[in-house]
Amino acid sequence: MDKKNALRAGALAAGTTLMMLLMSSPALALSRDDGDDPGPGLSAWETIGLYVLIPVGLFVVIAGLVMVLDKSRPSSSKS
Repeated sequence: MDKKNALRAGALAAGTTLMMLLMSSPALALSRDDGDDPGPGLSAWETIGLYVLIPVGLFVVIAGLVMVLDKSRPSSSKS
């Protein structure tokens, strides 16, 4: 019975994805809306910094804070 539920969930997810792809036409992105005023584009380095370096830096800062502020003691195994 578990296999049947998994198959049903997979079919539902695939159907939902397919319907979303069919309903969102890429041609809709070609026409500008009234009042749409895009700013200047990002350079390659700005894009890399924004989407790669900043998230990696945040990860390093958060991981460092977790390691430094960790209060748990290493467990010692006594036999």
